Amino acid sequence: MPYEPLRILLEDNHLLAVAKPAGPPTQGAAAGVISVLDMAKAYVAKKYDKPGKVYLGVVSRLDAPVTGLLIFARTSKAAGRLSEAFRARQVDKVYLATVKGTPPPCPGSLVHHMVKDERTRRMVATHADTPGAQRAELSYEVLLSQKGHSLLAVRLMTGRKHQIRVQLAKIGCPILGDSKYGTTQPYEPGIALHSWRLGIEHPVRREPLELECPPPPRWGNWAPGDLAKALAGL
Repeated sequence: MPYEPLRILLEDNHLLAVAKPAGPPTQGAAAGVISVLDMAKAYVAKKYDKPGKVYLGVVSRLDAPVTGLLIFARTSKAAGRLSEAFRARQVDKVYLATVKGTPPPCPGSLVHHMVKDERTRRMVATHADTPGAQRAELSYEVLLSQKGHSLLAVRLMTGRKHQIRVQLAKIGCPILGDSKYGTTQPYEPGIALHSWRLGIEHPVRREPLELECPPPPRWGNWAPGDLAKALAGL
């Protein structure tokens, strides 16, 4: 499936931040399926006329149907430092999500334990003492509610697979378009989950780095004016 050229959000000698479209996986695609990593390497190879292999380190991932900010390392040194920052939770990650219903105000943080159900190939919320269960924590703020749906700003404290999708579905507010985790209302393209902001220390310059990937107009089925107003104060 063809995709539009990647939109570049930041590029220097150490980092490449891109706006991921809905559809392609971050990496590890099946034969014949292009990944965002493939697209990013092709961009670097063409821009810098690199005839050989292009190095890009994957330091974080987004699910295939999710859009927004994705960062790669252009050197092994940067990759090691960024990976450690993600492991040590030294990264501020904020997502936008359009969900069914209106969740209650988040009292501090939302905590579940998650494990993979091998039978259904889905992540599920479970008990803390379930073998293999991992603690998942996030917080959210309700920015807008209209016509049976709400716009949330979600801040991740941990980085579990499908974490936002599972935790919001668990409280009865599945993400628009996410049929895997309980919604029946379609959304194109992908699901209404968007990687919006990322705050991290630059791996080489050691200075604060704030990145943002604004959602496209009418993202999440919100009117452009309503969406802009809801995000203006954040």
